[in-house]
Amino acid sequence: MFPSDEKFGLTNQIRRASVSIVSNIAEGFGRNSGKDKSQFYAIAKGSLLEVESQLLVAKDLGYLDEKNFNDINNSIRIAIRLISGLIRSAMNK
Repeated sequence: MFPSDEKFGLTNQIRRASVSIVSNIAEGFGRNSGKDKSQFYAIAKGSLLEVESQLLVAKDLGYLDEKNFNDINNSIRIAIRLISGLIRSAMNK
């Protein structure tokens, strides 16, 4: 688990990037053009990759064990594929 002194460091970065993912998906959904939608979905995908890298750092620092990292990372990989599908779909409109 993350130590309390990471409350405003790595954990805060992960939290902010996670909020950015869902916020950009929501904003993209509300846009009318495919180009606008895909731009926000691409930003969401970037934020998801940011979370992935931050979790890798957390694992390397010993804050997250291998099993939990792998479980979360598998979910991230699925989410990346889903967002990539949103991007492709938006570009075809």
